[in-house]
This record gives sequence, C-alpha cells and structure tokens, in this order.
Amino acid sequence: MSKKEVPSLVKDEKLIQKRREEMVKAAVSLFKKNGFHRTTTREIAKASGFSIGTLYEYIRSKEDILYLVCDSIYDGVKLRLQQDIDSADSGIKGVEKAITAYFKVMDDMQDEVLVMYQEAKSLSEEALPYVLKKELEMTAIFEKLLSQAVLEGELDLNEKEIQAAAHNILIIGQMWTFRRWALQKMYTLEEYTKLQLQQLLHGIKGA
Repeated sequence: MSKKEVPSLVKDEKLIQKRREEMVKAAVSLFKKNGFHRTTTREIAKASGFSIGTLYEYIRSKEDILYLVCDSIYDGVKLRLQQDIDSADSGIKGVEKAITAYFKVMDDMQDEVLVMYQEAKSLSEEALPYVLKKELEMTAIFEKLLSQAVLEGELDLNEKEIQAAAHNILIIGQMWTFRRWALQKMYTLEEYTKLQLQQLLHGIKGA
C-alpha cells in the first residue's frame, strides 16, 4: 500500500494533497485528545472545515486517515532530517549533527509522533508493513552515517553493531517524546541532546 493507493473520487492531485493535509492536522489533534477509536469521521470532517460528504470524497474510512497521518509524519520527519544534515559533514561530526537534527525534529513534532505510535496498532494489515518500512528507511539514514564514520577510521564497528547503534539513536530520540512527562522536567532539549551524544558516542567510539 502507498499514499497514492488510498482511493479518492477527486482527480485534482493538488486539491487531494491540500484536503488530506487538513484531515491529518485535524486528526492528530483529535486522536491525541480522544484516541483513534473514540474519534469519529464526522468529528474529523468538522475539525477539517468541511462536510462528512466531502471527507469521503478523499478517503474510504477512518483507517485511511490514520494511515495518512502515519505516512505524513514519517515523510515530514525524514524530509526535515535530510534537509538538516549537511552532506559535507562526515565521520563523528556528521553523526553528531544528524542526531542533533533528529532530536530537534522529534521535539517539534512530538504530538504527531506520540499519536502515531499510540495508534499504529489500529492500522490495517495492508497498511502496517508500509508504515514500518518508513521506520526502517529512517534508521538507514543513521546506518549510512555510521558506516561512513567507520570507513574514515573514526568508529570501530561491525555491521551488526552499526545496525544496533542506528536503532538506538532512533529510540533515544523518540524517548524524548514518549517520556516527556519526566524528561522534559529534568532537561532542556539541548541538555538532553548533549547528554545522549556523550553517552552514545562514548559507548560506540573506538579508542
């Protein structure tokens, strides 16, 4: 399943994108407040600024909206992360810059990320593998940067260690969202990022 495979009765691609962006924004707010199952499509339509009939011109079901929410969040995170990573930076410096950028995106999009992980279990069997593939694509960004640092002699890691480190980076960034009720009372984002960089790189950086 892909974004284009969510059927729409409307043929104007720009209008489809605009309306679905409005739906996603409204749905995130409602899912955060009420949860996926307690939110109705009528409520999403109203919060989006159009009728329930108009809503169904762009999607088939509430599950389609959840899929679009997850897809939109992953695309947004990946795009911002790629924009913030300077391709000229490599080695440890490049890894540090990418982690810092990723943590900033997690902070900026924390409501969206929290909703996505809380409600992803409600995705259809058709949609879930596609969304999980997006997660692996984000992990691959860090795998590539870590591998480059290994090639430059700044890290001493084998392939499995690179993969584990990349997954750890992703989870540590998400933890800022999942445990914000505690972490954000203890640290600023800058303090959290600095602490995690020190601990992570101390653990994986070669002597």
